[in-house]
Amino acid sequence: MGDLGQVLILAGTVLFAVAGLGLFQFFDVYTRISAVGTAAGLGVALVVVGALCLQPGLSHTVKVAAIVVFQLTTSAVATSAIARAAYLSRAPLRRLSFDQLTPTEPDTRAGEED
Repeated sequence: MGDLGQVLILAGTVLFAVAGLGLFQFFDVYTRISAVGTAAGLGVALVVVGALCLQPGLSHTVKVAAIVVFQLTTSAVATSAIARAAYLSRAPLRRLSFDQLTPTEPDTRAGEED
């Protein structure tokens, strides 16, 4: 069980390191947020579950379950909020092929008959 815990902690640490490299590799704020948000949610979960494997117990299991649920939930919400704030402040995009947040143009043909 101790070896599994160490592997999980190492995997979480590597995930954080790769996300840190992504901050320098990616070109715009949106891809950077995506990399860090994924790493935060999954990396913390891996490290905490790895720590549970090193010190198992019922009380620790309950705490770890709560930590993982809260981390995955808040990481996703925070990532979305930061991305939306960046969008509303008009942070530049590298390339954009489709923008779901831009309001659509009103249909001017709504009253016409075919």
